[in-house]
Amino acid sequence: MDEAQEGDKPAVEQDRIDPSLAGDIARGHKVIAAYLRTLDGSPGVYRMLDPEHNVLYVGKARNLKKRVSNYANPNGHSARISRMISETSQMMFLTTRTETEALLLEQNLIKQLKPRYNVLLRDDKSFPNILITKDHPYPELTKHRGAKTRKGAYFGPFASAGSVNRTLNQLQKVFLLRNCSDTMFAGRTRPCLQYQIKRCAAPCVGKVSEAEYGRLVEDAIKFLQGKNTSIQAGLAKDMGAASEAMEFERAAALRDRIRALTQVQSAQGINPRGVAEADIIGLHMEGGQACVQVFFIRANQNWGNRDFYPKPNGAEEAEVLEAFLGQFYDGKEPPRQIILSHGIEDEDLMAQALSEKAGRKVEILVPQRAEKYELVAGALRNARESLARRMSESVNQTRLLEGLAAAFDLDGPPQRIEVYDNSHIQGAHAVGGMIVSGPEGFVKSQYRKFDIRGDNLTPGDDFGMMKEVLTRRFARLQKEDPDRKTDMWPDLLLIDGGAGQVSAVAQILAEQGVEDIAMIGVAKGIDRDHGKEEFYRMGQRPFALRRNDPVLYFIQRLRDEAHRFAIGTHRAKRSKAISATPLDDVPGVGATRKRALLAHFGSAKAVARANLSDLTAVAGISDQLAQTIYDFFHEKG
Repeated sequence: MDEAQEGDKPAVEQDRIDPSLAGDIARGHKVIAAYLRTLDGSPGVYRMLDPEHNVLYVGKARNLKKRVSNYANPNGHSARISRMISETSQMMFLTTRTETEALLLEQNLIKQLKPRYNVLLRDDKSFPNILITKDHPYPELTKHRGAKTRKGAYFGPFASAGSVNRTLNQLQKVFLLRNCSDTMFAGRTRPCLQYQIKRCAAPCVGKVSEAEYGRLVEDAIKFLQGKNTSIQAGLAKDMGAASEAMEFERAAALRDRIRALTQVQSAQGINPRGVAEADIIGLHMEGGQACVQVFFIRANQNWGNRDFYPKPNGAEEAEVLEAFLGQFYDGKEPPRQIILSHGIEDEDLMAQALSEKAGRKVEILVPQRAEKYELVAGALRNARESLARRMSESVNQTRLLEGLAAAFDLDGPPQRIEVYDNSHIQGAHAVGGMIVSGPEGFVKSQYRKFDIRGDNLTPGDDFGMMKEVLTRRFARLQKEDPDRKTDMWPDLLLIDGGAGQVSAVAQILAEQGVEDIAMIGVAKGIDRDHGKEEFYRMGQRPFALRRNDPVLYFIQRLRDEAHRFAIGTHRAKRSKAISATPLDDVPGVGATRKRALLAHFGSAKAVARANLSDLTAVAGISDQLAQTIYDFFHEKG
């Protein structure tokens, strides 16, 4: 972020600088000062680069010349900034029309380049939403993640898939909306299990009229907008009327729906009255580490919380929080209010940038009292507790990595462990999975799946599959980072298998020119029993660890995680293949026309058997497209 306040920091921090860097710091100041002749007072973004052209830092400036002159001044810098200056050999500049543009550009470059001295947000996955579709007469209630391309009403974000699933589970009990795909809906001839367990009104087979279903959809939307009082009162009124009419089964069903509505409200925990739409953000820093806790408040309801662990790289609280906001909202729509535990340096500028991004006003608040303050205090408490747990886990993880290095005679504790596994059923829908672990535990953002492409592989050829996966993995590494400047290169591979697999993998790595990475084969051992694993390394005899050795449990956990990931990926691929229809491959037939064809004929097989006149009778199918569909199936036959 912008270091405009660096000059105000006490000079005593310079005492921490290694005296041996004095010459490098002087050279860095000289390099930076040389740029002053070519700069003016425009706003913009600057990059500081090392001798190998790696980006050290990206910053924004209201006035580029003034900002760079601060770096050229040899006095008043923190230890972190002085180290950065000592490594700087050149700078790059981009001018912008406004400081807001500079802020947005800065955050884009930080996310793209990941400079060593910037505050980095390491976990930046998208958040799930609840979607009620609007492209079907009987809308679907479903979970959605990613770009909002489908027509419908979106509600979120929710903190996790778990919080969405819990809410969906209760909403289905209350509002009885379907969660099946349009294809499945079109193919139903009798109610499914969801209807039997009272979680769907079964519109697919006419158990509810379109108008009645529409009222259920309206109520679900009202609830997700926070207008739940009238819904509960309406259900209670209907239950009373049903009871008086002695329709006891209907009254019991309405009672169950009221209970489900109460449960989903209580499961959301704190539901603030005075905050309709906000992200509550609390930051706690300790021991050079940081935790940011975010609570999502939408429609006066708490839709969960999530913790993040940005990499501070020596920055202070205000800079860490400002960097977090810029990177966190880079790909997300900000809420109307962002309530912070600490102030940031450029609060007005950040609010303006986020307002422009959202197309409406976005407020940034640092409350000192009342309900908003209590909400921030809760986020701060969660951040403090989460960071304490993480630091404790980090200590344990460090001990395990040290124990792993000692047990297998490695050069040092591995910083990046890659574990590979394959999954298939007799060669069908084969996938390879790679998981990553390091000093901070599993690094799920680095997990990778590999669709096995080898057409000439014998079904079930695990050696061939492993060869394809590792060849693709290391060929890409060699292409993208041949000099190993990044942390993407592993220093330990774990392979599921014994001597044969280890020998095969060693040959694959040799073919890729990679022979200096430690590798361990993990075989099930006697009776394929958990705890009797045998370990294999090239040129060494197999051996086993003590049954109660923590390192053994650690390796089992790594292997089980790789197996879980590979199995999950395989199941997803198999499920997708099962749900696919021949209509997916017909040119000119998209989701809407496929839905119309399935609704008219009942199945893809019936579409394939249809004649031209039947095809043209379907709404939205022109004579030309009907001919294309007819030719597609008859040429295939």
